[in-house]
Amino acid sequence: MNKDNRTAEEKIIETAVGRVTPVAPGATYRAADDAEGQQTPFFAEAVCAGFPSPANDYLEGKLDLNEFLVKHPAATFFVRAEGDSMLGAGIHSGDILVVDRALRAVENRVVIAVVEGELTVKRLKKIKGKLCLAPDNDEYEPLEPDEENGFEIWGVVTAVIHAV
Repeated sequence: MNKDNRTAEEKIIETAVGRVTPVAPGATYRAADDAEGQQTPFFAEAVCAGFPSPANDYLEGKLDLNEFLVKHPAATFFVRAEGDSMLGAGIHSGDILVVDRALRAVENRVVIAVVEGELTVKRLKKIKGKLCLAPDNDEYEPLEPDEENGFEIWGVVTAVIHAV
């Protein structure tokens, strides 16, 4: 994407996070080494994580991860997580988060919020009747909005992508 054609929102997100890949309507993404835009093969049979079963070599078709991960393309962006405050939610430093701005942020959802001008990923919780941004790691304290550090919800995290 040409940086001069970015929307104001994309510029704000990129400035705050540094590494954001917005999803444009109708956009397709491919691996850097996939010059011809080929999709990755998708096997319909699930992989057994216990004892192996006889393999089925049935190839269902091609897999486009956008079909599975992006429900509202015009309202979805990707952002890279940093830190360990959300380990209990399965979010590790370096993971890519899929964030949907079209979804309603309700209690117990993992959200991206702006606190004091910086983006953070936390779980939306009510603590003692007050809406807070709670980490999923006991080593950190919840962030409570007040006059000085009020927060704004930017979207709901719908998926986490990380290497194993």
